Amino acid sequence: MTVNSSHQLWIYDTTLRDGTQREGLSVSLEDKLRIARRLDELGIPFIEGGWPGANPKDVELFWQLKEQPLKQAQIVPFCSTRRPNKQASCEPMLQAILAAGTNWVTIFGKSWDLHVTEGIKTSLAENLEMIRDTITYLHGHGRRVIYDAEHWFDGYKHNRDYALQTLKTAVAAGAEWLVLCDTNGGTLPHEISQIVTDVKKNFPEHIQLGIHTHNDSDTAIANALAGVMAGVTMVQGTINGYGERCGNANLCSLIPNLQLKLGYKCISPDRLSNLAQTSHFVSEVVNLASDEHAPFVGRSAFAHKGGIHVSAVQRNPLTYEHIEPEKVGNSRRIVISEQAGISNVLAKASGFGIKLEKNHPATRQILQRLKELESQGYQFEAAEASFELLMRSVLQTRPSFFQVKGFQIHCDLGSSLETTKALATVKVAVIGEDIWEAAEGNGPVAAMDAALRKALVKFYPQINTFELTDYKVRILNGHSGTSATTRAMVEIGNGQQRWTTIGVSNNILEASYQAVVQGLEYGLMKHSQLNG
Repeated sequence: MTVNSSHQLWIYDTTLRDGTQREGLSVSLEDKLRIARRLDELGIPFIEGGWPGANPKDVELFWQLKEQPLKQAQIVPFCSTRRPNKQASCEPMLQAILAAGTNWVTIFGKSWDLHVTEGIKTSLAENLEMIRDTITYLHGHGRRVIYDAEHWFDGYKHNRDYALQTLKTAVAAGAEWLVLCDTNGGTLPHEISQIVTDVKKNFPEHIQLGIHTHNDSDTAIANALAGVMAGVTMVQGTINGYGERCGNANLCSLIPNLQLKLGYKCISPDRLSNLAQTSHFVSEVVNLASDEHAPFVGRSAFAHKGGIHVSAVQRNPLTYEHIEPEKVGNSRRIVISEQAGISNVLAKASGFGIKLEKNHPATRQILQRLKELESQGYQFEAAEASFELLMRSVLQTRPSFFQVKGFQIHCDLGSSLETTKALATVKVAVIGEDIWEAAEGNGPVAAMDAALRKALVKFYPQINTFELTDYKVRILNGHSGTSATTRAMVEIGNGQQRWTTIGVSNNILEASYQAVVQGLEYGLMKHSQLNG
């Protein structure tokens, strides 16, 4: 693969290797395969799959991808140079790299003389021989080599001549890419620019450079951009910036900055519009919450809360948006809160399919009711389903599916706290009929949710598709002790969409009850609207 345009950049994703070194992140073989295929669909040209010689999971990953190859991406194994005073041809870990059967391999070697003498306890000359022997051996077996110069920038600062010598050794042995790594993440953008510029002067134009940055100084993205502006043509990073310590350069920000702001070709525009969905998909697979405030792909990246902002955005989105959100697969959101104005209410009404006029008395009533409830602890910006129900209540268009006349919850701790069980009984009026039901759960909210469903399902079978997917509780005024106000938020889904509702009370069960009841009511309302 060679550069065919001065504006072409090659994106190299290392989520499956460097990204999985993040503390608290663990993935199965199946997880890695799912992520690899999603990155392939996004159009990432290089996907680093892992270190086949280090664990059986990565061996199996490369075997499965040989059996069912990716559509367009190059899957790449990762490995170090051979050990000191050994022969590359006798290194078991290099045999595993060859067995992976890939076109490309990535080898990392030492650039910093400190790591050579103190880390691997060998001579500077032997380190050069390790680089030469390893790359020569792999190149001789038909592999195309990407050379990651580990700790490159620190090595350059401490011993420029030796650091450059390691790169020249790699090129002479057959490496096609030289990737300059800020492994400790301590370099700043102006240093990146100066050093990359100097490196380019020491190599012919056909030698291709890459950049690999870590975020320990919170400059990984800025450093990668500085490297590109100085002439590198490969950018390494991870989805959502996952990685060891403080993480790696975040491709979800790098790609749109490079492509939409600087005019480089990274992935096709139609695939760029899948970026937000890819970010969320990966976070779900690795079981980490998405960063709602992440640039470009976060749920709040194009959310507008202040009334003046909302009014301006509705006239011209450029007033408060740096790009069109749809280009990265995101969307504009108008947030409802105590800071809202009439423009927010009108925008949300339009989004809910409700026709509302600016001068209609109900508009002022909705805004006033919103501010009153938020002063009590409600937070509708995170519970839009509850706000739609509130809006329809003021407009007297809120349908009534059932009425809860009362509920009781009994918790049995059993012989140990690990066997806690809850029993909920509810009395519900549906279509003029009073229904009593009881159900157990592994906690009071689960029991209450189960009892409500049991009472309602015979009237509304669609409730069988509703699933409580998230439940959060927050104490709003902890100084009040056990009488503090509690905010409960419940997320319910039906396999096609999810919605969030909220309840507030100085009784945690009452707050939870409000949120659960509204969640079921909202789901029934949406089902009714879709099915006439």
